[in-house]
Amino acid sequence: MSSMRTRAQAGRTTSPGSHQDRLMNGNANGHATISSKSNDPTENIFLFTPNLIGYFRIFLATASLYYMPLHPRTCSLLYSVSCLLDALDGVAARYFEQSTRFGAVLDMVTDRCTTACLLVFLSSAWPRWSLLFQGLISLDLASHYMHMYATLAMGGTNQSHKKVDESRSWILNLYYSNNKVLFVFCCMNEVFFIALYLLSFSSPTLSPSLLQPTPGTPGSSTQPGSPSHPIPSMIFVNPYSAASLEYARANKMDSFWPWVIAGVSFPVMAGKQIINVIQLVKASRWLAEGDIAARKAQGLGKKKR
Repeated sequence: MSSMRTRAQAGRTTSPGSHQDRLMNGNANGHATISSKSNDPTENIFLFTPNLIGYFRIFLATASLYYMPLHPRTCSLLYSVSCLLDALDGVAARYFEQSTRFGAVLDMVTDRCTTACLLVFLSSAWPRWSLLFQGLISLDLASHYMHMYATLAMGGTNQSHKKVDESRSWILNLYYSNNKVLFVFCCMNEVFFIALYLLSFSSPTLSPSLLQPTPGTPGSSTQPGSPSHPIPSMIFVNPYSAASLEYARANKMDSFWPWVIAGVSFPVMAGKQIINVIQLVKASRWLAEGDIAARKAQGLGKKKR
């Protein structure tokens, strides 16, 4: 019995030492590391402040699309606030140290989608200029996609698309590195398209009023219901048809200020499109340089004897 108690006491006295030995030789390190990691709080990237601002931008942009066909003032207000918040989310990201790749992509995708939706409406409002608006949509999407892909493929996954070396393009370097320059170009670009949107409710120069009676023709009475000036409901059976919406928009606003805003913002908007072209060309050349280097590394492209 004394020998058994001695062995039991010896086991109890050596157990702390054996536990320490396991810690020292690494047997318990994995368990200790896992438990410490499991106790660390996990950050929810989707609930970061700049990303919440991004979600609110999407909500405002969606609401502006709802009011876009027939409510120019409400739509312009919602759309403008959504665009202005584009600058606020960057400030919040730097202030709270919450800059993330998800937030950068969310910001870019929101910008591209909102602008494209507005240009789609302008294509229907100005059918004669629809090809131009479609070209602007394609240029905007293609240039930013090529630039983003070239940055990830050639610069690495950790490089931001806004970090452009001056030797590659001093214009893009100035455009992306200077927040004031970036804000002015993006803001005035949207302002120009908003002005065109408002003109679709006002300007008879770009959108002539429907059902105008021809002067000097027999029976050109302006009385509702006459053959030359029928009641709109007699012609436009579908209230959501293109003709019905154009008739509802005709002369709904004064065109003076939209023309002024469009004239002031047009040069900057044109400059923004030139930057998109430069961005597309530079990204294409950067990718081509990578392809040439990869082919040389693989021994391809050599002339066969």
